[in-house]
Order: sequence, then structure tokens, then C-alpha cells
Amino acid sequence: QVQLVESGGGLVQAGGSLTLSCVGSGRDFSTYAMGWFRQTPGKEREFVAAKTWTGTLDYADPAKGRFTVSRDVSTNTVYLKMNSLTPEDTAVYYCAAGRQAYYYTRSATDFGSWGQGTQVTVSS
Repeated sequence: QVQLVESGGGLVQAGGSLTLSCVGSGRDFSTYAMGWFRQTPGKEREFVAAKTWTGTLDYADPAKGRFTVSRDVSTNTVYLKMNSLTPEDTAVYYCAAGRQAYYYTRSATDFGSWGQGTQVTVSS
């Protein structure tokens, strides 16, 4: 059974930083894309960042220059380091693994395994 467990969310002041972690189990994730999404009440889940099996990085425009996604294949862990946070970054952040190996798009429907989410709140 595939399981993803996030940690690292919390409350931070604007301009601050947080690092989210996500540990996967139940599968060898080395051939899958791993990504981060976020969601606020009343809105659809939106793509934030991802790293593919080849090491290719992909960032949504709001994340470019501020967020860094990385992964440790040996431990099935993916990280999201977030700098220069603003109140607009407040959301529940979800870790996700690709639905199939060697395939990647930014669409949430192409990610088949999800973590439980971790709340990030940025105060002004």
C-alpha cells in the first residue's frame, strides 16, 4: 500500500521560510515524478513544484525563485523549501506521487498517491 506522509508545516511570518518533507512508502518511487500541490478553501488544488525521475525540476510561476523542490531517492523523501513566504502562500500543502512510472504532467489527475496534507499559514 502506497503511503505518503508530510511534515514541516506551521505558522511563519511573512518573509520567513519553511521546509516541508514527505516520506513515501510501499513503492520504489525512483521512476515516478514527485510533486507538491496546495489548496485553499473554495479553490481547486494547484500545482506548486515537482521533480521527475530524471531530475528535471518544474515550478509554477508563484514558486519560481522562492521555492526549491528536492528529493532523496534512497529514502523516498521529497522536500519543498519555501523562502520569502507571503500570506498568499497560506494553504494546505500536499505531497503527491505520479500515477504511473516514467510519465509526468502538472495535472493533479496524473498524480495517483497523495499525502494527508500539512497546513502552512503565513502571517502578515
